[in-house]
Amino acid sequence: MIFIVEDDNDIRELECYALRSSGYEVVPCASGAELFEKLPGGEPTLILLDVMLPGEDGLSILSRLRNDPATAELPIIMVTAKTSEIDKVRGLDQGADDYVTKPFGVMELVSRVKALLRRSAPREAAHDRLVSGSIEINCDKRTVSVDGKEVDLTFKEYELLYALLSNKGAVQSREKLISEVWGYDFAGETRTVDMHVKTLRQKLGESGRSIVTVRNVGYRMD
Repeated sequence: MIFIVEDDNDIRELECYALRSSGYEVVPCASGAELFEKLPGGEPTLILLDVMLPGEDGLSILSRLRNDPATAELPIIMVTAKTSEIDKVRGLDQGADDYVTKPFGVMELVSRVKALLRRSAPREAAHDRLVSGSIEINCDKRTVSVDGKEVDLTFKEYELLYALLSNKGAVQSREKLISEVWGYDFAGETRTVDMHVKTLRQKLGESGRSIVTVRNVGYRMD
């Protein structure tokens, strides 16, 4: 069940039509207030969240969702008319898993939803734990800790760290990381990887320095 939070009737209807045509059940909401009214009675698998909304804006709603244990790990795609990098970074910093910029194509929207849902599906862990210096991933619990203190990561940040740590010492190109973390049909730019690495480094603190930039190629976990 996908919750769509969009105040523009035409865009909301387009999103609903596109996702229903792809076999998804959708719950349309015209505001954050309507979203929180409907959440207790639904079981969302993903939320499409517009940034510019009447009353409470999308970034504030995103923070509330991430601070609620019931929705903290819920996949969220931000939908915004803003195209500046800072607006995208703010959404990623606050826990968004991906973003779509208006105007967007229907095929792109559906592709991103499918990719995020595919990557958020439970998977069998290849290891019980992955450790690099002070960073430890508990694969069974999908938790990350630094010096024994748990770090709160978004779904995509966790997947990115897992991809780097499970290939420790090897250079991972941006294109390979997009394929591994976002899915082969992800329609975004490689800049998305850079934004997620930035927020991941910040959350890991001093340990974030172990994620090394390999110029003109990608990243490596030392």
